[in-house]
Amino acid sequence: MLGRIRYQCKKLRSKKNYYVAVIGTISFFLIVGGFSYAMFAVNSESKGSLNIVTGDLGMSIKSEELDSKNRITVEAGESREIIIVLKNENGRDVKFNFWYEAADEVEVTYDGEDDIPPTEEGEIIKRNEQRTYKLIITNSSNNNQIVIFGSNGGFYDKDLVFPEGKRIINEEVESITVVKDNNMIAVVYNETTQTWEKAGNDNWYDYDAGKWANAVTVTSASRSKYQSAASGTAIAMSDIETMWVYIPRYSYTIGSEDGTNYYGKKGEYLTSTPTKELPGEIDIKFIGKEEKETGSAQYKVSEGVSGWRTPEGFTFGTEELSGVWVRKFETSSSNPTATFGGGNVTILDAMIKPNIVSWRSIQMATIAEVGRNVTKSGNRYGFSSERINSHAIKDSEWALVAYLSQSKYGKFGNKDFDGTNKEVYQNKSNIGMTGCSCGAPGNADSEYGCHYTYEKSMEGTGASTTGTIYGIYDMVGGSGEYTMGNYVQDGKRYVGTAANWNSGYTGLLQNGTTFTGKNWLEDKYYNFYISGDLQTMCNGKPCTTYAINETINWYGDTVGLPSTSLSNSARGGTYQSSSDSGIFNFSFSGGPAYPRNSFRLVLSSS
Repeated sequence: MLGRIRYQCKKLRSKKNYYVAVIGTISFFLIVGGFSYAMFAVNSESKGSLNIVTGDLGMSIKSEELDSKNRITVEAGESREIIIVLKNENGRDVKFNFWYEAADEVEVTYDGEDDIPPTEEGEIIKRNEQRTYKLIITNSSNNNQIVIFGSNGGFYDKDLVFPEGKRIINEEVESITVVKDNNMIAVVYNETTQTWEKAGNDNWYDYDAGKWANAVTVTSASRSKYQSAASGTAIAMSDIETMWVYIPRYSYTIGSEDGTNYYGKKGEYLTSTPTKELPGEIDIKFIGKEEKETGSAQYKVSEGVSGWRTPEGFTFGTEELSGVWVRKFETSSSNPTATFGGGNVTILDAMIKPNIVSWRSIQMATIAEVGRNVTKSGNRYGFSSERINSHAIKDSEWALVAYLSQSKYGKFGNKDFDGTNKEVYQNKSNIGMTGCSCGAPGNADSEYGCHYTYEKSMEGTGASTTGTIYGIYDMVGGSGEYTMGNYVQDGKRYVGTAANWNSGYTGLLQNGTTFTGKNWLEDKYYNFYISGDLQTMCNGKPCTTYAINETINWYGDTVGLPSTSLSNSARGGTYQSSSDSGIFNFSFSGGPAYPRNSFRLVLSSS
């Protein structure tokens, strides 16, 4: 119990003697987490009166956004940034803390660019020193909320108790914005019933735990039922037509333990020094679509991160994206019993489900058309939002998945797997069965088949990009996957080896003659390569952000180069590939209707 004491001493002169009358009022009160000390002030106007006042050691709080009581009102659903300055106007060094009071739905964070707010234990600030805090207030409730800021201080050499009921200001969490079309149903997996269920607003995704956001589309007959259903409602696989996984916008950088070889950092997920055969962690930070970083994306681990880069895959034409939806499995068709699961036609619709043969023996030009059909007017899936654009995956978009998988948010960061098992497992199904796993990384084993299905814990989920059921499957082995990459020489596009072995587009064949095929889509649907040299392949420069140059031969995955005959790109390897298959595998072919090649689709969301 500390006291606040106010004395007023009046000096009375009587001849040569001085008499002192003390008139005092003593009041006691409880101060939580604070200390008091005597402050003396002489008022010359009071005819010799002397005031002795005790008070809290505290910080002055100044901000243009706060009222006189250090409050601010934040509207429902609003996120706003404010600047607050704390200054020590006491006559001595002070230990202080900084807090806020608000409803549970309100979060106050700082962005780390300016001074960092103190922890609960407090921090010492010198006399007349001030700190500037850039804070982000996020009100996720449906009502306007009042936020109150405060600081209490004490002697720098004493313990400082954080006031009960107040909240500490934490570093801004890496933001993830999931943008989905209205017809897409967010889902989570019920391990007990082994079914996908409609997700609620909470606990839908957690990238820190390898739980990437998943969503599905369902048949038109069942759509209204599931859209109006309560969270926790099981969604029958027979009603699901497509399954998607979200890749949020991020920047990345790749570390070097020795300053020479950029194989990622050892971090807490690898017990050995990273090598090309067993690479380390790729650093990832999630960002908003208004951010775009162009750093070198390389740093020496001992010196800390020096540059970040936002992958090109998050830019679609002139539009910056919040993220992309990538199909969860290799594409199947609406008639999986057709030859090669579909063949070289556009009359079938794309499906994305596990345990179904993939759509193979289809030319690249046909793939591109099928991809665009997914969001065309009157499509069967219910896509209608102008924010969603469907297309066949490009190399720059494949890289978005590859980098994230090799980060703490992907399979590399999954502590259930160690050593070489951190590599995504191979699908060795020789009939293109989706979602299969051989329970190991790429190898020369010729015992083909679907050894484990996608939901089988560890052995099956090890074939996903997270090591959990929430990742993306079939990116290693199974059917090789055509990606929309094309070789261009002297401004002319090459399309294959011969008239019966090509991508189906109009362009030059290997012998220089013109093949007349389908028209090309807009340039934003392709990656173009101008040489067969890794240092000049992308517009005269290395293909940064494509998971090619920076990750060449990681896990032993092979990298091929384009030419006039091998003019169209593919990724992942096939079921027959051995250790050279993998998520960093990159190759070229003529792009023909080949029985061992399938494709993957993407939804760009702004």
